Amino acid sequence: MEQIKPNYFGGANFEARTVKDIIEPAESISNQASVRAALDEMQARAIDSSPVIDQRGELLGILSKNKMNRNVGGFGHDPKTEPLEAHIDRNNPYCFEDQTVAAAERIMLEAKVGEVFVVTREKLLVGTINIEAIAGEGKKLRSRRE
Repeated sequence: MEQIKPNYFGGANFEARTVKDIIEPAESISNQASVRAALDEMQARAIDSSPVIDQRGELLGILSKNKMNRNVGGFGHDPKTEPLEAHIDRNNPYCFEDQTVAAAERIMLEAKVGEVFVVTREKLLVGTINIEAIAGEGKKLRSRRE
């Protein structure tokens, strides 16, 4: 895995800019779906993992296509009737939309990940933010100063 290094761009703008300024939308899967429906949706979107939300839109965690295939197929469960709940990884880093970009960067560095989910204070999924977007913010600030 690539080592993630902090962006020490300094400056009040970088420290004050909020996550909601550079957020990317995130598609999610409902926790009411079956394993088969979730796998089909992930296949259609050509992704290996997806955030899972409840009916209100609250982030519950993330699904991994590989983990579901191993657990469901490996134990002989029927993917058409198997609920998602048992396959949700609930220990994922996230940040709040009103946090600073610098705070989101610290969360990613501490978790050693390149992307985190962005939620409201009520934990409703808003989108994602990644280290590349943060690096882009730093480049914008440098070019404005030059």
